[in-house]
Amino acid sequence: MFDITLLTESRYINPTKINAFNKNILLEDEIVLKALEALNLKVNLVAWNDTSFDWSSTKNALFRTTWDYFEHFETFKQWITETAVKTRFINSASLITWNIDKHYLKALSLKGIQIPKTLFIEPGENVNLLQAIQKAKNNFNFNSDEFVLKPCVAAGAHHTYKFHFSEWEKHDAVFKELITNEALMLQEFQKSIVQDGEISMVLFNGRFTHAVVKKAKQGDFRVQDDYGGTVALYEASNEQIKFAEAVIDACHEQPIYARVDIFEDNEGELALAELEIFEPELWFRLYPKALPIMASAIKEKMSL
Repeated sequence: MFDITLLTESRYINPTKINAFNKNILLEDEIVLKALEALNLKVNLVAWNDTSFDWSSTKNALFRTTWDYFEHFETFKQWITETAVKTRFINSASLITWNIDKHYLKALSLKGIQIPKTLFIEPGENVNLLQAIQKAKNNFNFNSDEFVLKPCVAAGAHHTYKFHFSEWEKHDAVFKELITNEALMLQEFQKSIVQDGEISMVLFNGRFTHAVVKKAKQGDFRVQDDYGGTVALYEASNEQIKFAEAVIDACHEQPIYARVDIFEDNEGELALAELEIFEPELWFRLYPKALPIMASAIKEKMSL
């Protein structure tokens, strides 16, 4: 029996080529594994879709780098359902399935958490992009003529588009293609994310440990390092920490680990960009002091 199995995707299991991107991913998984082993836990690393692995042979499964899930979403959902009866997920299956779909932002906003002005467009809605923009302006008081369009289920800025109102026709075809089968979000473009960056706050069992600031490369709006973005440690203010804690408190269940991505919105208020309690990058390599905190939080919470 394993105490904990770290979940990844197949391309990170014994890769033949090490590059700047997967080097950090492999490093993060390795140091997490060692931190758990330091507490005398038996740990291994397995791809979530490895059909040869017996999931009943591990007490817990910790989501780490399962970043291809949205490419195989129906298979992934079925795997969660089938595997949840064989082992215990960290975070829980209830939190994971809730957090995969960005409709959770609407749920949190109803509990008083500030989010960007967002229009959710459901699959099969008979609208074009211009009509969606007009609806957003009328119903949510969009004041900007710059927008971001993205799926409710995706990762790593997949199918994320920034455009000006004058360019809506250029993006209408992909909008119509996507909305046929999946829900989309239309948001105001947030200027501060490009100017100041996005702040990622990391918490374990509701306790803040560290933060980083992610900034897009010159001329881009996506902060992910896949697109040339940079990341650095950041000293969070008390206000930012309290906001992150409030986000965690608004969840239907306290996550063992969480990353709360925040920014200053176009009205100058702190707002939630995303809550990552599924498979977030937590940047232990930049702040290794968080590793024993994370390991202890898992062991304590799961009573291993």
